[in-house]
Amino acid sequence: EVQLVESGGGLVQPGGSLRLSCAASGFSLSWYSMSWVRRAPGKGLEWIAGINSDDGDTRYAGSVKGRFTISRDNAKKMLYLQMNSLKPEDTAVYYCAAKRRAYVISSSRLYDYDYWGQGTQVTISS
Repeated sequence: EVQLVESGGGLVQPGGSLRLSCAASGFSLSWYSMSWVRRAPGKGLEWIAGINSDDGDTRYAGSVKGRFTISRDNAKKMLYLQMNSLKPEDTAVYYCAAKRRAYVISSSRLYDYDYWGQGTQVTISS
């Protein structure tokens, strides 16, 4: 069974940090580029970060560039998102998504990906 399971979300004060994890199972993670996509309350999906399948190249949306870092460990079948300098507008459900291709797609469309996780809630509030 294919699964992507996110964890690490929670309530953090503005300026704080969180590290999200995404555990993959049931497929060969190394064949997939991976992305983090979020949905803020009352808004649509927003692609925020992606990493190529094997060369480690990364891409970021302007809203998170310089604050968030995406990384992966193919041997452990894990994807990560280190989030620093968090802002209230970062409040959202965060999803990891997998695409069977080497290079990142910076898409927010559900059907552009092969697999999605169930999401983890991140709330930034004082």
